[in-house]
Amino acid sequence: MIRYLPILTWGRTYDRSALSNDLMAALIVTIMLIPQSLAYALLAGLPAEAGLYASIVPILLYTVFGTSRALAVGPVAVVSLMTAAALSTIAEQGTMGYAVAALSLAGLSGVMLLAMGLFRLGFIANFLSHPVIAGFITASGIIIAASQLKHIFGIEAEGHSLVELVISLAHHATQTNWVTAIIGIGATGFLFWVRRNMKPMLEHLGLGSGLTSVLVKAGPVAVVIVTTLAVWGLGLEDQGVKVVGAVPQSLPPFTLPSFSPDLLTQLLLPAFLISIIGFVESISVAQTLAAKKRQRIDPDQELIGLGAANIGAALTGGFPVTGGFSRSVVNFDAGAETPAAGAFTAVGLAFAAVTLTPLIYFLPKATLAATIIVAVLSLVDFSILRRSWAYSKADFAAVLTTIIATLVFGVEAGVSAGVVLSIVLHLYASSKPHIAEVGQVPGTEHFRNILRHDVITDPRVVTLRVDESLYFANARYLEDKVQERVAGDPTVRHVILQCSAINEIDLSALESLEAINERLGEMGVTLHLSEVKGPVMDRLMAQHFLTAMTGQVFLSQFQAAKAVAALPDG
Repeated sequence: MIRYLPILTWGRTYDRSALSNDLMAALIVTIMLIPQSLAYALLAGLPAEAGLYASIVPILLYTVFGTSRALAVGPVAVVSLMTAAALSTIAEQGTMGYAVAALSLAGLSGVMLLAMGLFRLGFIANFLSHPVIAGFITASGIIIAASQLKHIFGIEAEGHSLVELVISLAHHATQTNWVTAIIGIGATGFLFWVRRNMKPMLEHLGLGSGLTSVLVKAGPVAVVIVTTLAVWGLGLEDQGVKVVGAVPQSLPPFTLPSFSPDLLTQLLLPAFLISIIGFVESISVAQTLAAKKRQRIDPDQELIGLGAANIGAALTGGFPVTGGFSRSVVNFDAGAETPAAGAFTAVGLAFAAVTLTPLIYFLPKATLAATIIVAVLSLVDFSILRRSWAYSKADFAAVLTTIIATLVFGVEAGVSAGVVLSIVLHLYASSKPHIAEVGQVPGTEHFRNILRHDVITDPRVVTLRVDESLYFANARYLEDKVQERVAGDPTVRHVILQCSAINEIDLSALESLEAINERLGEMGVTLHLSEVKGPVMDRLMAQHFLTAMTGQVFLSQFQAAKAVAALPDG
């Protein structure tokens, strides 16, 4: 039970001190989440209340099944954007079909995450390299910010790529509602000021760090209150300012996703991409925060926790959720000690859904758009291009391709292109492994590359160190390298393959070793192996290769060189 219910572990030691810290963290996170949840529902193309609903039951379920003590689960910018992109071709925003599709997407994603957790398939996320994720998040941040400009200026615009959005925004620029623009631009500017300058100013005035933190986190709430009062008091809705409108005053309703095979088939790929992207983002945040307190995160159990959270969202009027970076950091900094802080946050949001929703009728959509823009622009980081260019041209190509594909073709195409290119580049690199000819470092038993070190070599012996596991993609390359080195040098009588870096030899590579052994034998050259790892040796011993090999297997390269040097020619 403890394996699948981590709450049984931390719940046993829960005390008054943890309760106090969790309550304070929950208060701060709740204040931040109210406008943020509404904004991300807007980004996903759903009614504002869907953001609140997606932040209540999913958090409660993660509290029971999750292993991170600081991760805050709910709607996040990138997943909300991917939700909107996935549903745009299925149903029209504002319709019942769109809402049902959102529920179904969350449910399908939840089932996928749950299945991956139960079958311990968390390694699938490893196919998304960090450069690809960084490039995707950077491009997504730009698209998200651009998609909210229509609300900032009060115009119509559509599109799920930067190119489509820019063209649409330019086409409708003449329809700008300047009252809305003043609200949107003013709210955006104030939120940037709050993020960058408010904390130093309050600290300069002598306020304590705790109160300063609360006031900074309450900045978006202040903008919500002021702009809502302005629209209500000045009758700005009559001047074309678009508002959130009526929001149901209730707890999350019980909802059911669609089980239509046609709909689920359309949602299959988007759900998989959302699951993987969401998991990678969530586990990265969870592990970073856990490391600061020397706590342990179980990736497979995290999959189960996120899966349960998404299924909960599907059953309570929400949409896909995951662990959010900004809210988790705020939760951690506010002193959250256990996942119970998330449960208390859910209670706070439920209270807001029941009592405060009538107060946001006049909340301008421009204010929510400003909240999104300020939040996502912190995700944009072009320095990854500079770092990847300096370190690895292959990683740079993957990052650049991901960014360009995402900006031009949309989020699904972008992340798919990044993953495919990363795998192709990895296969290409591993298909031509580094193979070094080595010699003995004088006075030692170490062997190093003859091109980098002054080493002792024997003209009758060629020692090749293969710095990669051998498999179907690089087996022929090794054959060619051995043939190329030996064929033009008639003095060579022995070839030693130093296998210290080889972790696996598949069947194709085994057949290549057999071919190498046979060809060398025809040339009067003996093949030896050294420093073969135990698991590799076990598999070789199960075949006839070792009995057919013309030479021997040595425990160390030094023993191999010493033994071969003592052998007579011929």
